[in-house]
Amino acid sequence: MRFIALVKFKKNPREFVAENLKMIEKESKKGIKYLSINWTLGRYDAVAMFEAPNEKEAMQLAIRRADFLDMETLVAIPAEEARKLVD
Repeated sequence: MRFIALVKFKKNPREFVAENLKMIEKESKKGIKYLSINWTLGRYDAVAMFEAPNEKEAMQLAIRRADFLDMETLVAIPAEEARKLVD
């Protein structure tokens, strides 16, 4: 399953970047694959796109980061698959 996370930093990024990178490394062993992570200007501080085996793994990913990030996580369906739903 593919997910998009809209992220707001709760703390200065200098305080958690190293810890977050360690989490990403551990999560890859659980089948979570980050497709992109982009820091942004505007309403959100970052946007991440990732694949996870299921919703539970995606939710645990967000919970692990609750001390330093607010995340709004969306399920993403690739356009080519979504188009089949309207046929």
